Amino acid sequence: MDNFHDPIRHLKYLRQSLSQDNESIGFFISAGCPLSVEMPEGKWPLIPDVANLTKYINEQLKDDNKYSVLLAELKKAEKCTENIEDILSFLRSLLLVSKGGDVRGLCEQDLLGLEKKICTVIAERLDVSLPSQETPYHRLCKWIRSIDRKVAVELFTTNYDLLMEQALEDLEVPYFDGFVGSRSSFFDLRAVEDNLIPTHWSRLWKIHGSINWYQEKIGGQKKVYRSSEIKKDASHLIYPSHLKYEESRKMPYLALIDQLNRFIRKKSSFLILSGYSFNDGHLNDTIINALTANPTAMVLGLMFERYEDATDSGESVERYPEAYRLAKKQHNLNIWTFDKAIIGTNLGRWHRGKNKDDDDPDLLRFVCHDKQTDGSESPKDLIKLGDFSVFTDFLKKIIGASKEDKNV
Repeated sequence: MDNFHDPIRHLKYLRQSLSQDNESIGFFISAGCPLSVEMPEGKWPLIPDVANLTKYINEQLKDDNKYSVLLAELKKAEKCTENIEDILSFLRSLLLVSKGGDVRGLCEQDLLGLEKKICTVIAERLDVSLPSQETPYHRLCKWIRSIDRKVAVELFTTNYDLLMEQALEDLEVPYFDGFVGSRSSFFDLRAVEDNLIPTHWSRLWKIHGSINWYQEKIGGQKKVYRSSEIKKDASHLIYPSHLKYEESRKMPYLALIDQLNRFIRKKSSFLILSGYSFNDGHLNDTIINALTANPTAMVLGLMFERYEDATDSGESVERYPEAYRLAKKQHNLNIWTFDKAIIGTNLGRWHRGKNKDDDDPDLLRFVCHDKQTDGSESPKDLIKLGDFSVFTDFLKKIIGASKEDKNV
């Protein structure tokens, strides 16, 4: 492949974009990010990826006959039994038509019971704390509070855990997540849509819900609220699908998806995706539609590992085919993997140009090398910002550089 992208040039652009205090900057934190947290030997990962979380849930519920029926029906429908988000989505699609009779051998109460059990197991497994104040999450928060910003930083996440909240609160970074109140915090749609919060407060938008969001019937109506504690017997509000819900469940999801759309449509907005594999079609549509409507926006997907993966037979296959397909069509969606990138719809490998006069020592530390697999002597250039830990190291370096500039 003849096309290449100069890593130093694009790292400079990224640093410059992140140094602006008057532009809309956002981060999308997804399932791969908790894997970057270093843990004591035998304790990693702090939170498993979707596949291993699903294995854990399947093991915990293996003796539940109703759950076994659900998985069997999932297989008949040719759906994936190794992805808890697919399992929950299938379960909730059955719930929509379960009133008044059985659906695939399960009645409405069976399905409601299974939903509660699954969400309870998820909440128990994800109710963990960051092991120190030197994690990638803390480095992101240190960067957020390093500049007195004219425009609030927005944090979007599909994760249900409380790791981002912990890091923000450890470092006393004020934030707003759509809920107000202190006892049973309620979702304030007006504050979200009208942007009524001070600019020095960051925004945290948990698109797929959270392990400390609940639904209860109060005064004959179902209400969504957020608690400061994890409750075992409550109805956890975790929704990794965009199926229609009754109004009380629908509102947080629709409002937060709309917030993502609204953010990308802001003039010159810049959104960085970390740990996101582009497997959520509804989120992909939201991102692409907003980018199409706003040519001044930019979304950068930082992907873990190399552009291709090797199969058991030794063949190379694209690691993130949907991300690549979208980026090759959408000029303001860029995708960076360790060894290649799609920038402005052009696929190319990372390769430093011959003119190295503009090389920056602070940026060179983020360009590593790998020997060529074809036997040639020239090493491959790699950028590993797709590792959330490395990316937050990059943010930490920006803080240092900005402080040094002020002291000159």
